Amino acid sequence: MAIFLTKDSKVIVQGMTGATGMKHTKLMLGDGTNIVGGVNPRKAGTSVDFDGTEVPVFGSVKEAMEKTGANVSVLFVPPAFSKAAVVEAIDAEIPLAVVITEGIAVHDSAAFWAYAKEKGNKTRIIGPNCPGLITPGQSNAGIIPGDITKPGRIGLVSKSGTLTYQMMYELRDIGFSSAVGIGGDPVIGTTHIDALAAFEADPETDLIVMIGEIGGDAEERAADFIKANVTKPVVGYVAGFTAPEGKTMGHAGAIVSGSSGTAQAKKEALEAAGVKVGKTPTETAKLAREILGA
Repeated sequence: MAIFLTKDSKVIVQGMTGATGMKHTKLMLGDGTNIVGGVNPRKAGTSVDFDGTEVPVFGSVKEAMEKTGANVSVLFVPPAFSKAAVVEAIDAEIPLAVVITEGIAVHDSAAFWAYAKEKGNKTRIIGPNCPGLITPGQSNAGIIPGDITKPGRIGLVSKSGTLTYQMMYELRDIGFSSAVGIGGDPVIGTTHIDALAAFEADPETDLIVMIGEIGGDAEERAADFIKANVTKPVVGYVAGFTAPEGKTMGHAGAIVSGSSGTAQAKKEALEAAGVKVGKTPTETAKLAREILGA
């Protein structure tokens, strides 16, 4: 089982013909992802050869969906054009849009998030500024390395790309049902809570690892959700215990104001909900092992 992405997912890549899109399309294909097309209006009707796999290029998301049955789009579109690309995906009603791009203006992210809601939330957005998601052994939509783990029993949701990779590697012998990098920007589509609900409903996920970071109140809200709705064990890690107050650290959303948004406050909220929280990624992995008896 998996959440959001399976071996049956048909993936298109918006921005496939750019340097970054080409690089990661090749890697995703190598991980077994069923990539059925790219989107670039200026190169419609052409195709790209990825080591013997010909991938057609379409003029729009709608056309790609009509001709291939695509149900997932991964976006490698420059920040200035990302809003239009996401809106196009929403208008086409593709079920899942994975927005990898970093540096999208918060106003643009808020606009396409609100637009998706206005259109009835027919398109789930993951990101922006995220590594995407992977269901090991089945499909990889984004930039998560496909060779650092295997299929298994753990579900992972994380704000941080790098910490996603580290946690997957730390627990590689146990493996993952799915890993979702939701991104660290102030406005994102899919949240910790969305992923927690999906993992709770997934019969093949036995334990959930949740990685957060300083700034905002997403982890506190997730803690409330866990307390009320999640029966499976959850292990947590909050990045930023040593971050100085008032400074933006890495992700645009990782800024602390007073006691609000601190790693300690988030840790306490999660522990009050019954979540075991590690002070380091390695300690967090150890807690997961203890719970699973592995």
